[in-house]
Amino acid sequence: MKRVYGLTGGIACGKSTVGRVFAANGAALIDADQIARDVVALGTPGLAAVLQHFGPECALDDGTLNRERVGEIVFADAEERAALNRILHPLIAQESVRRIAEAMADEPAPIFYEAALLVESGAYRQYAGLIVVACDPEIQLRRIMERDELTREEAARRVSAQLPVADKVRVATHVIWNNGSLDDLEREALSTLACLRSAGVDPAADDRSLPPVE
Repeated sequence: MKRVYGLTGGIACGKSTVGRVFAANGAALIDADQIARDVVALGTPGLAAVLQHFGPECALDDGTLNRERVGEIVFADAEERAALNRILHPLIAQESVRRIAEAMADEPAPIFYEAALLVESGAYRQYAGLIVVACDPEIQLRRIMERDELTREEAARRVSAQLPVADKVRVATHVIWNNGSLDDLEREALSTLACLRSAGVDPAADDRSLPPVE
C-alpha cells in the first residue's frame, strides 16, 4: 500500500505552504481545509446544517457561508466550536476517506493528509508518520496578527483554541521549523520529502486498509 502521512501544525505555522510544496513536487495532497469548505458549499447538506445551528445571519447575501462570522463565534466559545465540529467532522471524514482511496489508486507515493486536528483527535497514530510544521510562539502570534489583521489579544485567543504546537512536536516523526523565510521553509520541506521518499515502503504497513481521519 502506498504510504499515507499526516501533515499538521499550529495556526499560521505554515503547514499549508508545506503542503503546496509537497504537491508541486509530485506528492499527493489531501487537504482537510479544502474538504471542510467543499462540504459547506452552496446547496450542500453541510451548509444547511451549519445555518440551522448558527442562524441565517451566518449566510452571505448570495447564500454561501459567512466563514468570517462563524469563525468569530467558534473561536470565542468552546461549546459552539464543539457544535461546529459535531456537524462537520463526519462529513469531512467521509469525503476524506473517499479522496485518500482515490489517491492510493491513482497517485504516486507519498500521500499526505493535511489537517489541523490530527494530534488533538488522535488520528495521527493511524498514519505512516506525522509531519508537524512549527514555529516559535512569538513568530506565530505576529503572523496571525499580520495575516488576519487581528489584535494581539484576538490572535492569542485563536492560538489558545488549539493544542500548543510544542505538544504536536512531541509526537511528530518529522518536524519542519518555519522561523525563517519562505525560501528556508521550502528547503526544509523538500528535504523532508526527499527523506520520506528514500525511506521507501514499510511492508508491515501494507494492510490494504484506509487510515481513519480526524
